[in-house]
Amino acid sequence: MKIANLEQLIFMNTKIKIRLILIGMIFIPGILLSQVDFNKTPDDDLGNIEDKYQEYFFEALKQKGIENYDRSVQALLKCLRLDDTQSVVYYELGKNYVKLKNFGAAENVLKKAISMDQDNEWYLDELYGVYVELNDFDKALKTVKQLVKYHPDYKEDLANLYFRNKRFKAALKILDELDSQFGVSESRDYLRNDIYNATGADDDRIENLIQRIEINPDNELNYLNLIYRYSEQGDKDKAFDTALLLLEEKPDSQLVHLALYKFFLTDNQAEEAINSMKIVLKSGTIKPEAKAKVLNDFVSFVKSNPQYESDLLEVTTEVVNDDTGKSDAELATYYLQKNDKLKALEFYQKAFDKEPNSFNILKNVLLLQIDLDKFTEAAALSAKALDSYPSQPILYLVNGVANNNLNQPKDAIEALETGVDYVIDDIIMQVDFYKQLSVAYKLDNNISKSKAFSKKAEDLMNNND
Repeated sequence: MKIANLEQLIFMNTKIKIRLILIGMIFIPGILLSQVDFNKTPDDDLGNIEDKYQEYFFEALKQKGIENYDRSVQALLKCLRLDDTQSVVYYELGKNYVKLKNFGAAENVLKKAISMDQDNEWYLDELYGVYVELNDFDKALKTVKQLVKYHPDYKEDLANLYFRNKRFKAALKILDELDSQFGVSESRDYLRNDIYNATGADDDRIENLIQRIEINPDNELNYLNLIYRYSEQGDKDKAFDTALLLLEEKPDSQLVHLALYKFFLTDNQAEEAINSMKIVLKSGTIKPEAKAKVLNDFVSFVKSNPQYESDLLEVTTEVVNDDTGKSDAELATYYLQKNDKLKALEFYQKAFDKEPNSFNILKNVLLLQIDLDKFTEAAALSAKALDSYPSQPILYLVNGVANNNLNQPKDAIEALETGVDYVIDDIIMQVDFYKQLSVAYKLDNNISKSKAFSKKAEDLMNNND
């Protein structure tokens, strides 16, 4: 029976192989020397044979190291013609065949190696990788079952195989065993949720989270996951009760307020909602992305309930800074909607200091600088930005506008004439360029060109009506 997709297994197999390679670097040289005694005193032509064997084998390793896999194979085949009793030669052949995508040949020689050394983990692991590449579920399953005794990672591979073959109960049983033995892990939880999603077993998912809370009541993440799952099912009461249970268990929890403020907003409990949002926004442990979402909800709430604006303004002065600038950008948008452009510019500049590669924030800073007659700052910032964004017409336009207002027409003309060539399918922006070029040439006492660009702008507008 074949399985359709084993990408996740390939990832897991790669992790295991990295570990095996490190171990192999330590032990394989010893294995090789134990299998072939290259220091043996020559006995007639046997010494020559052993010398040739050694030469071919290490030539094979060298060629594999420089990715000449065909030549490595040829050298290993010469080894076999001299002595076909060494399992490591078949193993090395198998690895080269894998690199050459000749999985049939790889399977054959690896099976030969395993028949000669049945408990060799590296041989079994390489063969397992071949079956993963071939999407051969039955053979992969048989091989990984042999590998499970070596390391628990293989057991997780086994769970993945069961999942891909829709043997969900078997997969969950293994995950339960691993969680019980080693504690929960992100990768296993990812697989567990894939299984619940595939089977629609939401009740089982919730039961698993309840059990986790009973086993480890100090783990806040389990409560939050349970709150999310109850909310997903539309069971608001159980979700809220779980949040209160977390608050009772951990009164100092900050994470719980990520859930509580939503419930309070829904129930029109404004004071409680604001208190929870303040706790989140002042937290030094909650991630900036989560804070940005809460701040966005806070801003939306204040728009509909302006009597609480003072609470929003209070928390903005106390909120713990984040590195992403998302919170500052949210506040800038809020002040812009209130037509407080100075305050909006202040927060956009804070956001830009944290995210200097955000073109959208940069554009908002520049447009506000122009709107607030901060032409010197706009000219300098737009000129610097053009080094990073040389094909963005808005930067040339802002630079032109700023230099016109600073009575620097030659700089304006240079920016505007360069930038207008980057305008594509934007009539309004093209008109703006022509109008600013008209202004610039007038400032430069070139009246004929000024009139020409003024007429271009007028014609373009008329033709677009």
